[in-house]
Amino acid sequence: MAHATAANRAMSLNDMRDLRDWLQVVDNMGDLQVVLGADWNLEIGGISELNYRRKPSAALLFDQILGYPPGYRVLTGSLTNARRVGVALRLGTDISDEQLVDALSGKPLEWEEQARHFEPVEVPSAPLHENVLDGPDASLLRFPAPLWHEHDGGRYLGTGCMVITRDPDTHVVNGGAYRIQIRENGAITVNPVPGKHGWQHVEKWLARDGRAPIAVSFGHDPLLLMVAGTEVPTGVSELNYAGAMIGRPLEVVRGEITGLPIPASSEIAVEGWVHKGRALPEGPYGEWTGYYSGSEVPIPEVEVARVYHRNDPILLGSPPAKPPHDYSYMRTVMKSAMIHDSLVKAGIPEVRRVWAHESGGGRLLLVVSIKQRYCGHSRQAGFVAAQCQAAAYMNRYVIVVDEDIDPMNLDDVMWAVCTRSDPSEDIEIMRKSWGSKADPMLRDHRRPYNTRAIIDACRPFEWIGEFPRVARASPALLRRIRAKWSDLFSDPRFPLPAGAIGSIDVGDDGRGAQAMMGD
Repeated sequence: MAHATAANRAMSLNDMRDLRDWLQVVDNMGDLQVVLGADWNLEIGGISELNYRRKPSAALLFDQILGYPPGYRVLTGSLTNARRVGVALRLGTDISDEQLVDALSGKPLEWEEQARHFEPVEVPSAPLHENVLDGPDASLLRFPAPLWHEHDGGRYLGTGCMVITRDPDTHVVNGGAYRIQIRENGAITVNPVPGKHGWQHVEKWLARDGRAPIAVSFGHDPLLLMVAGTEVPTGVSELNYAGAMIGRPLEVVRGEITGLPIPASSEIAVEGWVHKGRALPEGPYGEWTGYYSGSEVPIPEVEVARVYHRNDPILLGSPPAKPPHDYSYMRTVMKSAMIHDSLVKAGIPEVRRVWAHESGGGRLLLVVSIKQRYCGHSRQAGFVAAQCQAAAYMNRYVIVVDEDIDPMNLDDVMWAVCTRSDPSEDIEIMRKSWGSKADPMLRDHRRPYNTRAIIDACRPFEWIGEFPRVARASPALLRRIRAKWSDLFSDPRFPLPAGAIGSIDVGDDGRGAQAMMGD
Protein backbone atom coordinates (compact mmCIF):
# COMPACT_ATOMS: atom_id res chain seq x y z
CA MET A 1 0.00 0.00 0.00
CA ALA A 2 1.28 3.49 -0.82
CA HIS A 3 2.60 5.19 2.28
CA ALA A 4 1.70 8.69 3.51
CA THR A 5 0.18 10.10 0.32
CA ALA A 6 -1.62 13.45 0.32
CA ALA A 7 -4.91 11.57 0.13
CA ASN A 8 -4.32 9.42 3.18
CA ARG A 9 -3.00 12.37 5.19
CA ALA A 10 -6.41 13.97 4.66
CA MET A 11 -8.34 10.91 5.87
CA SER A 12 -9.95 11.63 9.26
CA LEU A 13 -11.30 9.00 11.61
CA ASN A 14 -14.83 10.32 11.20
CA ASP A 15 -14.52 9.88 7.43
CA MET A 16 -13.78 6.15 7.67
CA ARG A 17 -16.49 4.00 6.13
CA ASP A 18 -14.87 0.63 5.46
CA LEU A 19 -11.80 -1.57 5.89
CA ARG A 20 -9.90 0.19 3.13
CA ASP A 21 -10.34 3.56 4.81
CA TRP A 22 -9.15 2.00 8.09
CA LEU A 23 -6.09 0.56 6.34
CA GLN A 24 -5.28 3.96 4.87
CA VAL A 25 -5.26 5.56 8.32
CA VAL A 26 -3.23 2.71 9.86
CA ASP A 27 -0.72 2.82 7.01
CA ASN A 28 -0.31 6.55 7.51
CA MET A 29 0.41 5.88 11.21
CA GLY A 30 3.21 3.49 10.23
CA ASP A 31 1.40 0.50 11.77
CA LEU A 32 0.97 -1.53 8.56
CA GLN A 33 3.31 -4.08 6.99
CA VAL A 34 2.60 -5.60 3.57
CA VAL A 35 3.70 -9.21 3.12
CA LEU A 36 4.07 -10.50 -0.45
CA GLY A 37 4.17 -14.10 -1.60
CA ALA A 38 3.21 -16.00 1.58
CA ASP A 39 1.57 -19.41 1.33
CA TRP A 40 -1.97 -19.85 2.66
CA ASN A 41 -0.77 -23.22 3.93
CA LEU A 42 0.61 -22.38 7.43
CA GLU A 43 2.83 -19.46 6.40
CA ILE A 44 0.18 -16.76 6.88
CA GLY A 45 -0.69 -18.26 10.26
CA GLY A 46 2.93 -18.67 11.33
CA ILE A 47 3.96 -15.16 10.30
CA SER A 48 0.94 -13.79 12.11
CA GLU A 49 1.75 -15.74 15.28
CA LEU A 50 5.28 -14.36 15.36
CA ASN A 51 3.86 -10.89 14.83
CA TYR A 52 1.55 -11.16 17.85
CA ARG A 53 4.62 -11.74 20.04
CA ARG A 54 6.20 -8.45 18.96
CA LYS A 55 5.69 -5.47 21.26
CA PRO A 56 4.32 -3.49 19.56
CA SER A 57 2.91 -5.71 16.84
CA ALA A 58 1.94 -4.59 13.34
CA ALA A 59 -1.12 -4.99 11.19
CA LEU A 60 -0.15 -7.42 8.41
CA LEU A 61 -1.67 -7.27 4.92
CA PHE A 62 -0.85 -10.39 2.88
CA ASP A 63 -0.94 -10.08 -0.93
CA GLN A 64 0.21 -12.18 -3.88
CA ILE A 65 -0.73 -15.25 -1.86
CA LEU A 66 0.47 -18.46 -3.50
CA GLY A 67 -2.15 -19.92 -5.80
CA TYR A 68 -4.38 -16.82 -5.82
CA PRO A 69 -4.60 -13.72 -8.01
CA PRO A 70 -2.76 -10.60 -6.85
CA GLY A 71 -5.17 -8.37 -4.95
CA TYR A 72 -6.92 -11.24 -3.15
CA ARG A 73 -5.65 -10.31 0.30
CA VAL A 74 -5.75 -11.38 3.96
CA LEU A 75 -5.39 -8.97 6.89
CA THR A 76 -4.30 -10.06 10.38
CA GLY A 77 -3.30 -8.17 13.53
CA SER A 78 -5.93 -5.50 13.00
CA LEU A 79 -6.69 -5.00 16.71
CA THR A 80 -3.58 -6.18 18.56
CA ASN A 81 -2.59 -2.85 20.11
CA ALA A 82 -4.17 0.24 21.65
CA ARG A 83 -3.39 2.51 18.69
CA ARG A 84 -5.34 0.42 16.18
CA VAL A 85 -8.19 -0.28 18.59
CA GLY A 86 -8.32 3.48 19.12
CA VAL A 87 -8.60 4.01 15.36
CA ALA A 88 -11.41 1.46 15.08
CA LEU A 89 -13.27 3.23 17.90
CA ARG A 90 -12.57 6.65 16.30
CA LEU A 91 -10.80 7.79 19.49
CA GLY A 92 -7.47 8.85 17.98
CA THR A 93 -4.33 7.60 16.25
CA ASP A 94 -1.82 7.64 19.11
CA ILE A 95 -3.67 6.36 22.18
CA SER A 96 -1.95 4.37 24.95
CA ASP A 97 -3.26 1.39 26.91
CA GLU A 98 -4.08 3.57 29.91
CA GLN A 99 -5.75 6.24 27.78
CA LEU A 100 -7.83 3.58 26.04
CA VAL A 101 -9.03 2.12 29.34
CA ASP A 102 -9.92 5.60 30.63
CA ALA A 103 -11.69 6.53 27.37
CA LEU A 104 -13.85 3.40 27.54
CA SER A 105 -14.98 3.99 31.13
CA GLY A 106 -18.77 4.19 31.11
CA LYS A 107 -18.99 3.76 27.35
CA PRO A 108 -20.69 0.32 27.20
CA LEU A 109 -23.63 1.62 29.25
CA GLU A 110 -23.83 4.66 27.00
CA TRP A 111 -23.71 2.53 23.83
CA GLU A 112 -26.38 0.18 25.16
CA GLU A 113 -28.65 3.11 25.98
CA GLN A 114 -28.06 4.89 22.67
CA ALA A 115 -28.20 1.83 20.37
CA ARG A 116 -31.95 2.18 19.74
CA HIS A 117 -31.28 5.55 18.11
CA PHE A 118 -28.86 4.06 15.56
CA GLU A 119 -30.99 1.74 13.45
CA PRO A 120 -28.95 0.77 10.35
CA VAL A 121 -29.69 2.67 7.15
CA GLU A 122 -30.43 0.55 4.09
CA VAL A 123 -28.73 1.65 0.86
CA PRO A 124 -29.58 0.28 -2.61
CA SER A 125 -26.06 -0.78 -3.58
CA ALA A 126 -22.48 -0.98 -2.37
CA PRO A 127 -19.03 -1.91 -3.73
CA LEU A 128 -19.89 -5.38 -2.42
CA HIS A 129 -22.08 -5.76 -5.54
CA GLU A 130 -19.12 -5.49 -7.92
CA ASN A 131 -19.23 -9.30 -8.13
CA VAL A 132 -22.46 -11.27 -7.51
CA LEU A 133 -22.14 -15.03 -7.92
CA ASP A 134 -24.82 -17.74 -7.93
CA GLY A 135 -24.95 -21.47 -8.51
CA PRO A 136 -21.68 -23.22 -9.42
CA ASP A 137 -19.87 -19.86 -9.52
CA ALA A 138 -20.72 -19.22 -5.85
CA SER A 139 -17.70 -21.13 -4.60
CA LEU A 140 -15.81 -19.80 -1.61
CA LEU A 141 -12.69 -21.67 -2.73
CA ARG A 142 -11.86 -18.58 -4.81
CA PHE A 143 -10.72 -16.84 -1.60
CA PRO A 144 -7.37 -17.59 0.12
CA ALA A 145 -8.65 -19.19 3.31
CA PRO A 146 -5.56 -20.01 5.41
CA LEU A 147 -4.68 -23.21 7.19
CA TRP A 148 -3.87 -21.27 10.34
CA HIS A 149 -2.36 -23.90 12.65
CA GLU A 150 -0.41 -27.09 11.97
CA HIS A 151 -2.98 -29.43 13.52
CA ASP A 152 -6.19 -27.73 12.40
CA GLY A 153 -8.70 -30.05 10.77
CA GLY A 154 -8.91 -27.79 7.72
CA ARG A 155 -8.87 -24.27 6.37
CA TYR A 156 -10.90 -21.55 8.10
CA LEU A 157 -12.38 -18.82 5.93
CA GLY A 158 -14.26 -17.25 8.83
CA THR A 159 -12.24 -16.09 11.84
CA GLY A 160 -12.71 -12.30 11.87
CA CYS A 161 -16.14 -12.71 10.32
CA MET A 162 -19.61 -11.51 11.36
CA VAL A 163 -22.38 -14.11 11.15
CA ILE A 164 -25.74 -12.38 10.79
CA THR A 165 -29.01 -13.92 11.97
CA ARG A 166 -32.45 -12.63 12.91
CA ASP A 167 -34.76 -13.69 15.74
CA PRO A 168 -37.96 -14.96 14.04
CA ASP A 169 -40.08 -13.70 16.94
CA THR A 170 -38.60 -10.33 17.91
CA HIS A 171 -36.87 -9.65 14.56
CA VAL A 172 -33.75 -8.43 16.42
CA VAL A 173 -30.65 -8.92 14.26
CA ASN A 174 -27.52 -10.50 15.76
CA GLY A 175 -23.95 -10.36 14.48
CA GLY A 176 -21.62 -12.91 16.07
CA ALA A 177 -18.03 -13.99 15.36
CA TYR A 178 -18.52 -17.75 14.85
CA ARG A 179 -15.80 -19.68 13.07
CA ILE A 180 -16.39 -21.03 9.55
CA GLN A 181 -14.46 -23.94 8.09
CA ILE A 182 -14.30 -24.55 4.36
CA ARG A 183 -13.95 -28.03 2.83
CA GLU A 184 -12.08 -29.11 -0.29
CA ASN A 185 -15.41 -29.34 -2.13
CA GLY A 186 -16.33 -25.79 -1.12
CA ALA A 187 -18.85 -26.73 1.59
CA ILE A 188 -18.73 -24.62 4.73
CA THR A 189 -19.83 -25.10 8.33
CA VAL A 190 -20.72 -22.48 10.93
CA ASN A 191 -20.01 -23.07 14.61
CA PRO A 192 -22.20 -20.81 16.77
CA VAL A 193 -21.70 -21.40 20.49
CA PRO A 194 -24.73 -22.94 22.25
CA GLY A 195 -26.41 -20.30 24.36
CA LYS A 196 -25.17 -17.38 22.26
CA HIS A 197 -27.75 -15.24 20.53
CA GLY A 198 -26.92 -16.46 17.03
CA TRP A 199 -27.44 -20.08 18.02
CA GLN A 200 -30.72 -19.20 19.74
CA HIS A 201 -31.94 -17.64 16.50
CA VAL A 202 -30.93 -20.67 14.43
CA GLU A 203 -32.67 -23.07 16.85
CA LYS A 204 -35.90 -21.07 16.67
CA TRP A 205 -35.89 -21.06 12.86
CA LEU A 206 -35.11 -24.78 12.62
CA ALA A 207 -37.93 -25.63 15.05
CA ARG A 208 -40.38 -23.45 13.11
CA ASP A 209 -39.40 -23.82 9.44
CA GLY A 210 -36.73 -26.53 9.27
CA ARG A 211 -34.21 -24.02 7.92
CA ALA A 212 -32.62 -20.81 9.18
CA PRO A 213 -31.56 -17.81 7.08
CA ILE A 214 -27.96 -16.75 7.56
CA ALA A 215 -25.55 -14.20 6.11
CA VAL A 216 -21.82 -13.83 6.72
CA SER A 217 -19.46 -10.91 6.18
CA PHE A 218 -15.84 -12.04 5.83
CA GLY A 219 -14.11 -8.67 5.56
CA HIS A 220 -15.19 -5.34 7.08
CA ASP A 221 -14.31 -2.41 9.32
CA PRO A 222 -12.53 -3.98 12.36
CA LEU A 223 -15.13 -2.22 14.53
CA LEU A 224 -17.57 -4.95 13.45
CA LEU A 225 -15.13 -7.64 14.62
CA MET A 226 -15.05 -5.89 17.99
CA VAL A 227 -18.83 -5.99 18.45
CA ALA A 228 -19.20 -9.47 16.94
CA GLY A 229 -16.57 -10.88 19.31
CA THR A 230 -17.98 -9.51 22.57
CA GLU A 231 -21.22 -9.91 24.50
CA VAL A 232 -23.59 -7.17 23.39
CA PRO A 233 -26.62 -7.10 25.75
CA THR A 234 -29.64 -9.28 24.92
CA GLY A 235 -32.17 -7.53 22.71
CA VAL A 236 -29.63 -5.09 21.27
CA SER A 237 -28.44 -5.66 17.71
CA GLU A 238 -24.69 -5.54 17.14
CA LEU A 239 -25.38 -3.39 14.07
CA ASN A 240 -27.16 -0.78 16.18
CA TYR A 241 -24.51 -1.05 18.89
CA ALA A 242 -21.72 -0.43 16.36
CA GLY A 243 -23.58 2.65 15.15
CA ALA A 244 -23.77 3.97 18.71
CA MET A 245 -20.03 3.36 19.13
CA ILE A 246 -19.11 5.61 16.21
CA GLY A 247 -22.03 8.03 16.50
CA ARG A 248 -23.73 7.36 13.15
CA PRO A 249 -25.94 4.58 11.76
CA LEU A 250 -24.24 1.81 9.82
CA GLU A 251 -25.11 1.46 6.15
CA VAL A 252 -26.38 -1.96 5.11
CA VAL A 253 -27.63 -3.63 1.94
CA ARG A 254 -30.50 -6.10 2.02
CA GLY A 255 -29.59 -9.66 1.16
CA GLU A 256 -31.44 -10.61 -2.03
CA ILE A 257 -31.96 -14.22 -0.92
CA THR A 258 -32.62 -14.04 2.82
CA GLY A 259 -33.56 -10.40 3.34
CA LEU A 260 -30.92 -10.12 6.09
CA PRO A 261 -28.96 -6.87 6.43
CA ILE A 262 -25.34 -7.09 5.26
CA PRO A 263 -22.83 -4.33 6.11
CA ALA A 264 -22.38 -2.16 3.04
CA SER A 265 -18.69 -1.92 3.97
CA SER A 266 -18.21 -5.66 3.57
CA GLU A 267 -15.45 -6.95 1.29
CA ILE A 268 -16.83 -10.49 0.93
CA ALA A 269 -20.25 -11.78 2.00
CA VAL A 270 -22.48 -14.78 1.52
CA GLU A 271 -26.07 -15.56 2.28
CA GLY A 272 -27.83 -18.88 2.46
CA TRP A 273 -29.46 -21.37 4.78
CA VAL A 274 -28.79 -23.74 7.64
CA HIS A 275 -31.03 -26.81 7.29
CA LYS A 276 -32.28 -29.06 10.04
CA GLY A 277 -30.33 -32.33 10.05
CA ARG A 278 -27.61 -31.15 7.65
CA ALA A 279 -24.27 -31.15 9.45
CA LEU A 280 -20.62 -32.06 8.96
CA PRO A 281 -17.79 -32.98 11.33
CA GLU A 282 -15.64 -29.95 12.12
CA GLY A 283 -12.22 -29.25 13.63
CA PRO A 284 -10.00 -29.68 15.49
CA TYR A 285 -9.04 -26.03 15.65
CA GLY A 286 -6.45 -24.01 17.57
CA GLU A 287 -8.64 -22.16 20.04
CA TRP A 288 -8.42 -18.95 22.13
CA THR A 289 -7.62 -21.00 25.24
CA GLY A 290 -4.33 -21.98 23.61
CA TYR A 291 -5.30 -25.59 22.87
CA TYR A 292 -6.83 -27.54 20.02
CA SER A 293 -10.51 -28.24 20.39
CA GLY A 294 -12.60 -30.65 18.38
CA SER A 295 -16.35 -30.79 18.17
CA GLU A 296 -17.97 -33.87 19.68
CA VAL A 297 -21.13 -33.35 17.61
CA PRO A 298 -21.55 -32.46 13.93
CA ILE A 299 -21.62 -28.76 13.11
CA PRO A 300 -24.32 -27.14 10.93
CA GLU A 301 -23.54 -26.98 7.23
CA VAL A 302 -24.38 -23.77 5.38
CA GLU A 303 -26.08 -23.96 1.98
CA VAL A 304 -24.47 -21.00 0.20
CA ALA A 305 -27.03 -19.42 -2.12
CA ARG A 306 -25.14 -16.32 -3.20
CA VAL A 307 -21.65 -14.82 -2.91
CA TYR A 308 -20.86 -11.11 -3.11
CA HIS A 309 -17.40 -9.59 -3.21
CA ARG A 310 -15.53 -6.45 -4.09
CA ASN A 311 -12.84 -6.40 -6.72
CA ASP A 312 -9.52 -7.34 -5.07
CA PRO A 313 -11.25 -8.43 -1.86
CA ILE A 314 -9.69 -8.42 1.60
CA LEU A 315 -10.38 -11.30 4.00
CA LEU A 316 -10.25 -10.19 7.65
CA GLY A 317 -8.39 -12.89 9.56
CA SER A 318 -8.49 -13.14 13.34
CA PRO A 319 -7.15 -16.57 14.31
CA PRO A 320 -6.95 -17.52 17.98
CA ALA A 321 -4.16 -19.56 19.59
CA LYS A 322 -2.20 -19.46 22.83
CA PRO A 323 -2.41 -15.81 24.01
CA PRO A 324 -1.40 -13.32 22.85
CA HIS A 325 -3.32 -13.98 19.65
CA ASP A 326 -5.14 -11.91 17.06
CA TYR A 327 -8.09 -10.73 19.14
CA SER A 328 -6.95 -11.34 22.74
CA TYR A 329 -5.98 -7.69 23.28
CA MET A 330 -9.20 -6.38 21.77
CA ARG A 331 -11.28 -8.75 23.86
CA THR A 332 -9.37 -7.80 27.01
CA VAL A 333 -10.05 -4.11 26.51
CA MET A 334 -13.68 -4.44 25.46
CA LYS A 335 -14.68 -6.99 28.09
CA SER A 336 -12.94 -5.03 30.83
CA ALA A 337 -15.07 -2.00 29.99
CA MET A 338 -18.27 -4.05 29.61
CA ILE A 339 -17.82 -5.93 32.90
CA HIS A 340 -17.01 -2.68 34.71
CA ASP A 341 -20.23 -1.13 33.43
CA SER A 342 -22.21 -4.28 34.27
CA LEU A 343 -21.06 -3.98 37.88
CA VAL A 344 -22.02 -0.31 37.97
CA LYS A 345 -25.40 -1.09 36.41
CA ALA A 346 -25.96 -3.80 39.03
CA GLY A 347 -25.46 -1.22 41.77
CA ILE A 348 -22.02 -2.27 43.02
CA PRO A 349 -20.50 0.90 44.52
CA GLU A 350 -16.93 2.16 44.30
CA VAL A 351 -15.78 -0.01 41.38
CA ARG A 352 -12.44 1.49 40.43
CA ARG A 353 -11.30 -0.66 37.52
CA VAL A 354 -11.79 -4.09 35.93
CA TRP A 355 -9.22 -5.93 33.85
CA ALA A 356 -9.88 -9.17 31.92
CA HIS A 357 -6.32 -10.42 31.52
CA GLU A 358 -5.02 -11.29 28.08
CA SER A 359 -3.23 -14.35 29.50
CA GLY A 360 -6.71 -15.77 30.14
CA GLY A 361 -7.92 -14.92 26.66
CA GLY A 362 -9.92 -11.99 28.03
CA ARG A 363 -12.31 -14.41 29.74
CA LEU A 364 -10.68 -16.82 32.17
CA LEU A 365 -9.08 -14.35 34.59
CA LEU A 366 -10.85 -11.17 35.75
CA VAL A 367 -9.55 -8.72 38.34
CA VAL A 368 -11.88 -6.19 39.96
CA SER A 369 -10.55 -3.27 41.98
CA ILE A 370 -12.90 -1.67 44.53
CA LYS A 371 -12.81 0.70 47.48
CA GLN A 372 -14.45 -1.31 50.26
CA ARG A 373 -17.42 0.33 51.94
CA TYR A 374 -19.11 -2.44 53.95
CA CYS A 375 -18.83 -6.05 55.07
CA GLY A 376 -19.43 -8.35 52.10
CA HIS A 377 -18.73 -5.66 49.50
CA SER A 378 -15.77 -7.54 48.01
CA ARG A 379 -17.66 -10.86 47.78
CA GLN A 380 -20.64 -9.10 46.21
CA ALA A 381 -18.42 -7.57 43.53
CA GLY A 382 -16.78 -10.94 42.86
CA PHE A 383 -19.99 -12.95 42.54
CA VAL A 384 -21.67 -10.37 40.30
CA ALA A 385 -18.59 -10.08 38.09
CA ALA A 386 -18.43 -13.86 37.72
CA GLN A 387 -22.00 -14.15 36.44
CA CYS A 388 -22.90 -10.87 34.71
CA GLN A 389 -23.72 -11.32 31.03
CA ALA A 390 -20.44 -9.85 29.82
CA ALA A 391 -18.41 -12.38 31.85
CA ALA A 392 -20.65 -15.42 32.42
CA TYR A 393 -19.33 -17.44 29.46
CA MET A 394 -16.16 -19.38 30.22
CA ASN A 395 -14.91 -17.36 33.18
CA ARG A 396 -12.70 -19.29 35.63
CA TYR A 397 -11.15 -16.92 38.17
CA VAL A 398 -12.33 -13.58 39.56
CA ILE A 399 -9.93 -11.80 41.90
CA VAL A 400 -11.19 -8.80 43.89
CA VAL A 401 -8.55 -6.37 45.13
CA ASP A 402 -8.41 -3.08 47.04
CA GLU A 403 -8.20 0.26 45.28
CA ASP A 404 -4.43 0.53 45.86
CA ILE A 405 -3.82 -2.50 43.62
CA ASP A 406 -3.43 -2.03 39.87
CA PRO A 407 -5.65 -4.78 38.37
CA MET A 408 -3.69 -4.61 35.09
CA ASN A 409 -0.44 -5.53 36.85
CA LEU A 410 -0.30 -9.26 37.63
CA ASP A 411 2.66 -8.78 39.98
CA ASP A 412 0.53 -6.35 41.99
CA VAL A 413 -2.50 -8.65 41.87
CA MET A 414 -0.64 -11.78 42.92
CA TRP A 415 1.06 -9.88 45.74
CA ALA A 416 -2.41 -9.02 47.02
CA VAL A 417 -3.53 -12.66 46.67
CA CYS A 418 -0.46 -13.85 48.56
CA THR A 419 -0.67 -11.30 51.39
CA ARG A 420 -4.34 -10.36 51.77
CA SER A 421 -6.20 -13.65 51.27
CA ASP A 422 -6.51 -16.78 53.39
CA PRO A 423 -7.23 -19.87 51.23
CA SER A 424 -9.54 -21.33 53.87
CA GLU A 425 -11.58 -18.13 54.18
CA ASP A 426 -11.27 -16.16 50.97
CA ILE A 427 -11.83 -18.54 48.07
CA GLU A 428 -15.43 -19.19 47.02
CA ILE A 429 -16.34 -21.87 44.46
CA MET A 430 -19.22 -21.63 41.97
CA ARG A 431 -20.19 -24.87 40.25
CA LYS A 432 -22.07 -25.77 37.06
CA SER A 433 -21.52 -22.39 35.43
CA TRP A 434 -21.64 -21.61 31.70
CA GLY A 435 -18.69 -23.41 30.16
CA SER A 436 -17.53 -24.23 26.66
CA LYS A 437 -16.51 -27.15 24.50
CA ALA A 438 -13.27 -25.20 23.96
CA ASP A 439 -12.32 -25.73 27.61
CA PRO A 440 -9.20 -27.94 27.72
CA MET A 441 -10.24 -29.09 31.23
CA LEU A 442 -13.56 -30.46 29.95
CA ARG A 443 -13.53 -34.24 29.53
CA ASP A 444 -17.24 -34.81 28.81
CA HIS A 445 -18.24 -32.49 25.97
CA ARG A 446 -21.89 -33.41 26.47
CA ARG A 447 -21.85 -31.42 29.74
CA PRO A 448 -20.09 -28.12 28.98
CA TYR A 449 -20.24 -26.70 32.50
CA ASN A 450 -17.33 -25.09 34.24
CA THR A 451 -16.36 -24.26 37.80
CA ARG A 452 -15.11 -20.85 38.82
CA ALA A 453 -13.38 -19.39 41.84
CA ILE A 454 -13.83 -15.99 43.44
CA ILE A 455 -10.69 -14.97 45.31
CA ASP A 456 -11.20 -12.17 47.82
CA ALA A 457 -7.76 -10.55 47.92
CA CYS A 458 -8.95 -7.43 49.74
CA ARG A 459 -7.89 -6.52 53.25
CA PRO A 460 -10.39 -8.09 55.73
CA PHE A 461 -12.97 -5.35 56.15
CA GLU A 462 -13.63 -6.08 59.83
CA TRP A 463 -10.07 -5.08 60.73
CA ILE A 464 -9.04 -3.02 57.74
CA GLY A 465 -7.86 -0.16 59.96
CA GLU A 466 -5.48 -2.50 61.80
CA PHE A 467 -4.03 -4.15 58.69
CA PRO A 468 -0.23 -3.72 58.45
CA ARG A 469 0.94 -0.72 56.48
CA VAL A 470 2.50 -1.29 53.07
CA ALA A 471 6.30 -1.01 52.91
CA ARG A 472 6.67 1.50 50.12
CA ALA A 473 7.18 5.20 49.52
CA SER A 474 4.09 7.31 49.02
CA PRO A 475 3.24 8.47 45.46
CA ALA A 476 3.67 12.08 46.59
CA LEU A 477 7.23 11.40 47.78
CA LEU A 478 8.09 9.50 44.60
CA ARG A 479 6.79 12.34 42.45
CA ARG A 480 9.00 14.82 44.31
CA ILE A 481 12.04 12.55 43.94
CA ARG A 482 11.42 12.01 40.25
CA ALA A 483 11.12 15.76 39.69
CA LYS A 484 14.35 16.47 41.60
CA TRP A 485 16.28 13.66 39.88
CA SER A 486 14.69 14.04 36.45
CA ASP A 487 17.96 13.48 34.57
CA LEU A 488 18.46 10.13 36.28
CA PHE A 489 14.94 8.91 35.50
CA SER A 490 14.77 10.24 31.93
CA ASP A 491 17.51 7.88 30.70
CA PRO A 492 15.84 5.98 27.79
CA ARG A 493 17.90 2.87 28.59
CA PHE A 494 16.05 2.46 31.88
CA PRO A 495 12.49 3.75 31.41
CA LEU A 496 10.07 3.85 34.32
CA PRO A 497 7.07 1.68 33.46
CA ALA A 498 3.57 3.14 33.51
CA GLY A 499 2.22 3.09 37.03
CA ALA A 500 5.66 2.89 38.66
CA ILE A 501 4.91 5.90 40.81
CA GLY A 502 1.19 5.26 41.23
CA SER A 503 -1.72 7.64 41.24
CA ILE A 504 -3.71 6.19 44.15
CA ASP A 505 -3.68 8.04 47.44
CA VAL A 506 -3.46 5.26 50.01
CA GLY A 507 -2.92 7.52 52.98
CA ASP A 508 0.18 8.16 55.06
CA ASP A 509 0.00 4.77 56.74
CA GLY A 510 -0.17 2.85 53.46
CA ARG A 511 -3.37 1.08 54.52
CA GLY A 512 -5.82 3.06 52.44
CA ALA A 513 -8.32 5.57 53.68
CA GLN A 514 -10.41 4.24 56.53
CA ALA A 515 -13.58 2.66 55.18
CA MET A 516 -16.69 4.64 55.96
CA MET A 517 -19.59 2.86 57.61
CA GLY A 518 -23.23 3.39 56.78
CA ASP A 519 -22.93 6.07 54.11
